[in-house]
Amino acid sequence: MKLSSTALLALAISSVTATAYAETQSQAFTPVTVNDKSAQSEATGFVEGQSISGTTRNWYANEQLQRGGKFKYKKDGQSVDTDRRINWVQGTIVKYNSGFTQGTVGFSTEVAAYNAVALERDRENLASNNGGAPGTRPGAGNNRTLTKEGGDAQGQWSKLGLANVKARVSNTTLTAGRMNFSSPQVDVIGNRALPSSFEGIAIHSEELNNLSFDLATFDRVSPRTEESLSKFRSEYGNINAEADHVNTAGITYQPFASLTTSLWGTQAEDLWNQYYFGATHVLGDSSILSLTTGLNYYKTVDEGKAKLGEIDNDTYSLSLGLTHQAHSLTFSYQEVNGNEYFDYLHETNGIYLANSLLSDFNGPNEKSFQIAYGLNMAEYGVPGLKFNIYQARGWGIDGTHYKGGGYDGVQAMDGETHYEYGIGTSYAIQSGPLKATTVRATYTAHRASENQADGSINEFRLVTTIPFNIL
Repeated sequence: MKLSSTALLALAISSVTATAYAETQSQAFTPVTVNDKSAQSEATGFVEGQSISGTTRNWYANEQLQRGGKFKYKKDGQSVDTDRRINWVQGTIVKYNSGFTQGTVGFSTEVAAYNAVALERDRENLASNNGGAPGTRPGAGNNRTLTKEGGDAQGQWSKLGLANVKARVSNTTLTAGRMNFSSPQVDVIGNRALPSSFEGIAIHSEELNNLSFDLATFDRVSPRTEESLSKFRSEYGNINAEADHVNTAGITYQPFASLTTSLWGTQAEDLWNQYYFGATHVLGDSSILSLTTGLNYYKTVDEGKAKLGEIDNDTYSLSLGLTHQAHSLTFSYQEVNGNEYFDYLHETNGIYLANSLLSDFNGPNEKSFQIAYGLNMAEYGVPGLKFNIYQARGWGIDGTHYKGGGYDGVQAMDGETHYEYGIGTSYAIQSGPLKATTVRATYTAHRASENQADGSINEFRLVTTIPFNIL
């Protein structure tokens, strides 16, 4: 990994700042010890430990393309341009979890039904097939509401979002079936009315107190806005290049109370091998001043049949966050070293980079910088209310040296730039029958040079999520 002079300067600032404040959190080394508590020994039984819970989410987004960008929809068999797209969906999840059976080996099951209702069904408002909005591609359908051929919304649809069985010995659990999974490379993405999920087998082990292990293999993904299962493909590469299997393994290690590290490797069969290292360190007392330092690094190389062509990509981000009581200020630098996009698996949140926002700031050889401010109103007597504002800029995007393959089109990117700013507020109800209900409103604007892929767009989102318990 080659760090630029900017990143080295940021690391230097980090070390200087760290010495300026008293350490209120222990920095003593914590040795790896065997966990003397067994989760399985506390099993209450299959029926005794069961629960039925869920959430219902009202998800609204209003997008408007700028600088001549257009969405498209069909009218009387003809393609019509529009600069605005509106999606409004109600997504509901009802989940059943059994308890673990008692004994040396415990068994349990998890089943969740997902349902979506399209509250906005006008094909003009649900326009798709655009070439300028972040998160979409030319020729793609609407990626927020399930739409039929021609552009009409499917008014209501349901699917089995989760369906798995689990076996547990001590503090090690094997899960088989359709499940949630979270890692820096295969992670459930929940930024729509319903989340994604993955089908396969996973093992999670916490037999050691500050060192955990994960091992998993998946062959299908259940997309956020689709009823069917799909093979894995990349977010930015040729959509016809698919992986039959995705295999991943990782360890999470906490050598100090203030420092968490993780190391992962993932094979997307015939697409790439991707390796990840991450570290987060917290220093100081937020009532006075605390410093949070975050480092994320990805190394990606082509694998097997190399369906996306030659890949040799090093990408990292470094963030420094200062917190004083209600106020936080974060600076983030990100850099892509490679002639193709830094890419990740579609329908996952497998991009733990600091500047992954509405745009991912992940173009060929791109550098980006973000500054963000957050305000927690709990310090002023309004717990649950938060505000945030940020601006990010990307520059130096250069795909002119790309040799061709799964990312054709980046050759036109020569010195491209873009910027994004956003403002948001969220409120979580603290008590009463609607306790833990969250309401979040965000406004984001993105502006791009001619050949930067994300285009120019304004977007407003309003999302309300209500949890509930039945049993």
